[in-house]
Amino acid sequence: MTAFLIWYLFVSLLGWLTFPLAYRLFPALADRGYTLARAAGMLLWGYIFWLFVSLGFARNDLGGIFLALVILILLSLWSSANHKSEIVNFIKSNPALITAAEILFLLAFAFLAFVRSANPELASTEKPMELAFINGILKSETFPPQDPWLSGYAISYYYFGYVMTAMLARLADINGSMAHNLMTALIFALGAVGAFGILYNLLNSVRRRQTADRPPSSVLGLSLLAPLFLLLVSNFEALLEVLHKRGLGWLKSAETGEWSGPFWTWLDMKELSQPPAEPLGWMPDRYLWWWRASRVLQDYDMLGGHREVIDEFPFFSFLLGDLHPHVLAIPFGLLAVSVALNIFLGGWRGRIEALGLRLHINAQGFLFSALVLGGLAFLNTWDILISAALIVSAYVLWRANEAGWSWSRLEDVFLLGLPLGAVSLLLYFPFYLGFSSQAGGVLPNFMYPTRGIHLWVMWGTLLLPIFSYLLYLISRSRSDGDSSDIVPRPNWKLGFSLGLGFTLFLLLLTLILGAAASILEKDFVAYFLASQNMTAAQFLGATTLRRLAYIGSLITLLAVLIPALAFLFPRFEARGTSNELQDASSASTPSSLTFTLLLLALGALLILVPDFVFLRDQFGYRINTVFKFYYQAWMLWSLAAAFGTAMLLQTLRGMTFANVGFRVLTGLVVFCGLLYPVFGLMTKTGNFKPPLGYTLDDFDRIKRENPDDAAGIEFLRSAPEGIIVEAVGDSYSYYARVSAYTGLQTVLGWPGHEAQWRGGYEPQDTRRDDILTLYTTPRWEEAQDIIRQYNIRYIYVGPLERISMPVSEEKFFLHLTPVFQQGNVVIYEVP
Repeated sequence: MTAFLIWYLFVSLLGWLTFPLAYRLFPALADRGYTLARAAGMLLWGYIFWLFVSLGFARNDLGGIFLALVILILLSLWSSANHKSEIVNFIKSNPALITAAEILFLLAFAFLAFVRSANPELASTEKPMELAFINGILKSETFPPQDPWLSGYAISYYYFGYVMTAMLARLADINGSMAHNLMTALIFALGAVGAFGILYNLLNSVRRRQTADRPPSSVLGLSLLAPLFLLLVSNFEALLEVLHKRGLGWLKSAETGEWSGPFWTWLDMKELSQPPAEPLGWMPDRYLWWWRASRVLQDYDMLGGHREVIDEFPFFSFLLGDLHPHVLAIPFGLLAVSVALNIFLGGWRGRIEALGLRLHINAQGFLFSALVLGGLAFLNTWDILISAALIVSAYVLWRANEAGWSWSRLEDVFLLGLPLGAVSLLLYFPFYLGFSSQAGGVLPNFMYPTRGIHLWVMWGTLLLPIFSYLLYLISRSRSDGDSSDIVPRPNWKLGFSLGLGFTLFLLLLTLILGAAASILEKDFVAYFLASQNMTAAQFLGATTLRRLAYIGSLITLLAVLIPALAFLFPRFEARGTSNELQDASSASTPSSLTFTLLLLALGALLILVPDFVFLRDQFGYRINTVFKFYYQAWMLWSLAAAFGTAMLLQTLRGMTFANVGFRVLTGLVVFCGLLYPVFGLMTKTGNFKPPLGYTLDDFDRIKRENPDDAAGIEFLRSAPEGIIVEAVGDSYSYYARVSAYTGLQTVLGWPGHEAQWRGGYEPQDTRRDDILTLYTTPRWEEAQDIIRQYNIRYIYVGPLERISMPVSEEKFFLHLTPVFQQGNVVIYEVP
């Protein structure tokens, strides 16, 4: 409880300290950056601290942390020098907004902290890796921080989020395992407030454009739809689990007792294709049923071999308790959306001129945009692509609103995009000096298009409100409005041209990449075709037929993309004054609708792209591309769905079929979307009856399950620094537990993950074999050579070491000092 309060109070204080700076940075937003202040403060504070430590101006300790905080405060004071009265007036005139944001942040933070305290384990998936990074950073005196799982090396991963976690952990004087769970809760809360602020700003922009304003209280209430759709509403998989558990769609033969379920067989979602377990009920209870929600898409090669695809969404991540980079980036991705919205609304009007070129944006806006983009690349490298596209697109749309559409808009893309990308990389240049990426170009995806039914199971809870709003826009564009209305007329010809053109471009790109691979990697292509028992012609024919059979997903995405593009580049007809069509640039103020359509279009493209191409990595197929692109698309589409729902709830009135039907549909969508959080939490927490009681520290579990290991780890936490050696095993296991919980460098942790981070196994060399030899050889001289080679100080011999290999311990006992011994754990120190 103490740690929770320290984190809550400090992050809230950080938000207030940053607000004067945010007020100056976001002049076009109705909330003036108030809902973004905490995330902006975390980004700036973390960046200053990381940069100073990386350049040797500060140490990775409390002194360096407070130095960075002082610099942030000075920046904020400087920015408020000429705006003090404006800031005070804003605070006095917006008590409802401030109160709502503060309550939302507290409730969201407390809610997920409570959830994590009921299920704080960090033993599964990649949570041990995340814990190792946090503790490794806490142990590092300088940056880049030491890699706890590869001695002698620095972390080769996007670790910025773990730096922020370690900073807060050091402030509260807590260990990494507690900080991991608190940071998960903090990200949830920052995401809630950030999404709330974006929708609040969008709705207020609409309210200012209307002649009859809605009361601000209704805008505040409707703005809660954004965190609801982003963080809580989930896909339809839980609904299917409930129906499956109830036996709906299944028939049991009275004669043979066998079950048959044609619908479930056709659905083809692994365990859901199997008959339900008896007794039937409403509560899903199949082992790890909640995991299936992140594996909705089903990919098969041409021989029927199954390939796992990851399609996570935010609440799955928070239920899992994952603190992976894609989760850590959520509030900062929302910060990038707000940067784009501020640009789109003309918030950074100004001019930058260099080399005869002109940017219509002021210097502070440009630098802050670069800082946010660079931070996203450091947090989760994949996110910089869509965030950069969103910011540049918002700038182009604003310029089009100001000056009309012309070839100059294409020039704007490069004039902003290229220097913005360059500066964002330059600001974080020390990070890239030690970073190795596993990405290796783009590959074609012939075999794995997404089935339409799987797309709807994954995206249906967002697609239904999105389609409802698009249908409303289409019908509204055809109806007669008030004389004061400027009604957007969708440019269907352009929408179809762009939507179908991009799809054809992706198809052509797939064919070109395939042809290039058949020439440049002839042996691999021949091997691959042989593995599928097909010739090239047979393979192309079979994959084309499969793509046609799965056409439902493409039709669905085009049904979003084409109207979004048609309304994004509309023509306007001013009714009551003239029947003359006007260009979109005639609108005097950028529309929130236009920005929302941009979110829709970019989200649709993110979902569409992995059906045709994927980024090359060690997995060799689209698993990681779908994972990363879908997660970013959920952020964009959830905001669009929330905006569309809010607009329809405000606009549709009376007992009309449209109004009643939409409200019923919205209620059903939210109900079905919340089945996963409700049942998932009950399953994951054991109905909120944790065996250890409520705690945020996973190390309490280690103390109960492995008391000897826990005692050895606690000894090493306070022991002098040094490289340790422990048993090496596969990823997603208990191996590397000593380095993960202490932050001390081990000779080798999870080999597979190290290979992913560094693009191969070369840095590991013979470490795994050497460690095996060190433990099993009876010859001291051979062991001593290995100890010297890796500069090992502590040799850990515990239950896992004894189980996984035949340890020859006598040589250690004869030549080294056992500095710790309890039960089955002995720690030997090398002089």
